[in-house]
Amino acid sequence: MLNDQGRPTRPETFQAHTPWTFTGNRALRVEEPLLFEIGRAETTGVDLPEPEGVPPRLGAHRRTTPIDLPGLTEPEAMRHYVRLSRSNYSIDTGLYPLGSCTMKHNPRLNEKMARLPGFSDAHPLQPLSTVRGAVEVIAELGRWLCALTGMQAVAMSPKAGAHGELCGMMAIKAAIRARGEERNVVLVPESAHGTNPATAALIGMTVRDVPARADGTVDVEEVKRLLGPDVAAIMLTNPNTCGIFEPEVAAIAEAVHAAGAYFYADGANFNAIVGKVLPGDLGVDAMHINLHKTFSTPHGGGGPGAGPVVLSGRLAPFAPLPFVRMENGTPVLVETPAATRDGETPFGRMTAFHGQMGMFTRALAYMLSHGSDGMRQASEDAVLAANYVRAGLADLMTLPFPNHPSMHEVLFDDRFLKDTGVTTLDFAKAMIDEGYHPMTMYFPLVVHGAMLIEPTESESKASLDLFVATLRDLVMAAQRGDTARFTQAPRFAPRRRLDETRAARSPKLKWDRPAPIPPAVAAE
Repeated sequence: MLNDQGRPTRPETFQAHTPWTFTGNRALRVEEPLLFEIGRAETTGVDLPEPEGVPPRLGAHRRTTPIDLPGLTEPEAMRHYVRLSRSNYSIDTGLYPLGSCTMKHNPRLNEKMARLPGFSDAHPLQPLSTVRGAVEVIAELGRWLCALTGMQAVAMSPKAGAHGELCGMMAIKAAIRARGEERNVVLVPESAHGTNPATAALIGMTVRDVPARADGTVDVEEVKRLLGPDVAAIMLTNPNTCGIFEPEVAAIAEAVHAAGAYFYADGANFNAIVGKVLPGDLGVDAMHINLHKTFSTPHGGGGPGAGPVVLSGRLAPFAPLPFVRMENGTPVLVETPAATRDGETPFGRMTAFHGQMGMFTRALAYMLSHGSDGMRQASEDAVLAANYVRAGLADLMTLPFPNHPSMHEVLFDDRFLKDTGVTTLDFAKAMIDEGYHPMTMYFPLVVHGAMLIEPTESESKASLDLFVATLRDLVMAAQRGDTARFTQAPRFAPRRRLDETRAARSPKLKWDRPAPIPPAVAAE
């Protein structure tokens, strides 16, 4: 819902001198209506003959009224989606500093590989004999993931990070039940990703919070105090959402194991430590990996994603179906309980098919083209870029945890905006006017007015310098009292700021077709 209670909602109404246009377009930026507002039911881009000799099988359920979908000519449809694509901001457009949810550069080589007909056209119901190459890609990618994490097994089918969390925690639950125990408590630090407690609750566990220390890290002594015979696991994000590598992670794992529980690591920030640390050496039992984040393929709008889960030897027998087993050097897809062997006790099946083939192909192409040294370099560059931004802004913006170096993302709080009349939200909206997608705001929750910036490894020094200079200019503008630049932002975006209060209290969730324009009547 747009704010129409005082603040202008369209760029052309912000400045009185802005010239009005008949079409609503501004120069070559076309005002884009909805498909329903473009199309007409009597129009179509294709002509198909009415099917003959096909008896209706829907009976009384057959539709008798027009479906009322918009019909468009081919040029109308093409222009609509091209114009929408031009309104989309992505990593291909500019720096995308969204912390904790990296928009990583996707080399076009990866895209080319994913579009090879043998991969892009593969259907999940094809006979296995016709998709041997696809199964080999799944197996090879799995081997890379195990090698990069120091783990023994991998479940490839989870479709996203949170789905991977669910997979790992269900494996933990199955392992505990296999021991004849019932444990129903999961420890979740305050610095963990927000999906962690939701995942634990989804499988019937009770969440026990682990408070963060003043420096943003997890205290191993506090974990020991909270451990007990009812604790099934800890879900710990490392590097955590404050952008800090947990210094006591190995001691935490040791304490968790001593209590008979498992260590689930949220691997969403794995891109900071690839090639530098083996999570298996830290005592991790299960960890999901966001392929779409760590190994290219920018994501957005809800997909596509892929969240394979690597498992320790203790949890490997409980990996869900389907999984790939090597037999005489050949990968074999195990899809049913009947095909399992002694020692393989999968907890069940999470997805209908085998995973996201496009994501798998892109990730493997990224790994093979970079090599182990290239992936380690990418991690080092991501950490370097985050600390370069930190060093460039630390004298103007405030760091909540100045004594810890940043990993792949740098976290600021809002103390530098105190008494300026500018909030974190205002600051982020002003970034839009400067051509930057805002950083993550108000997360992690342990920091007031949090601003989490993740520049990624793929930005040049010139790009980072311009970003730092832009934020420095914004900070100085706020501190010298130029509040209108912030509270009225974004001023140059296609749409002005939403009235978030009205949108939350009176959401308008359904589009209503406007009344047709009556035909012109000639004057008598």
